[in-house]
Amino acid sequence: MPYTLQAPVHSEQLIRKSRFIACVQPIQGRAEALAVVASLRAQHPGAAHVCWALLAGGQSAAVDDGEPGGTAGRPMMEVLRHQDLDSVLATVVRYFGGVKLGAGGLLRAYTDAVAQALIGAVKVPQQRLKTLRCSVPYALEGLLRREIQAAGHALLDVKHGDSVALALSLPDTQVVDFVRRIDDAAQGQVQWLSTAE
Repeated sequence: MPYTLQAPVHSEQLIRKSRFIACVQPIQGRAEALAVVASLRAQHPGAAHVCWALLAGGQSAAVDDGEPGGTAGRPMMEVLRHQDLDSVLATVVRYFGGVKLGAGGLLRAYTDAVAQALIGAVKVPQQRLKTLRCSVPYALEGLLRREIQAAGHALLDVKHGDSVALALSLPDTQVVDFVRRIDDAAQGQVQWLSTAE
């Protein structure tokens, strides 16, 4: 099961006069990651590089930001993968200290910066959500709303027509039990429609 982080974690290292400032944080996707990177560039105008790695499903990316190809973003991403993380962004701001580290030295420095930040990280299981859609008679709308709220699931949409159409989001591991419980409580009067991720 993939994990994400409960909160951002940081580390800072000085390696042969270069300063490496790392942060690994939970994130939803590429747009949010790009905003964080832009903010870091604004906060650190004197930095030589702002390298980053994003693991967020199909939106993953590894950016070397001017470092030799494959020496920053990709090694950072491998640390995240090794920790079984998803929906996380790793960033490393580098202030160049005047001593070249070489490809191997850079790879170790970026890998270590992210690994050091993750030492203090609290990992939380990442649950995949499923969207359920159903149609119920008006008389059962209140029952279904109460069940959704009591289970702590998110009610996404409600439409009133000949019947009441509801859409809700819940962890995919809870779908079977929830549908069974609702079918029993509503005595089979719930019509389950399509489900999607």
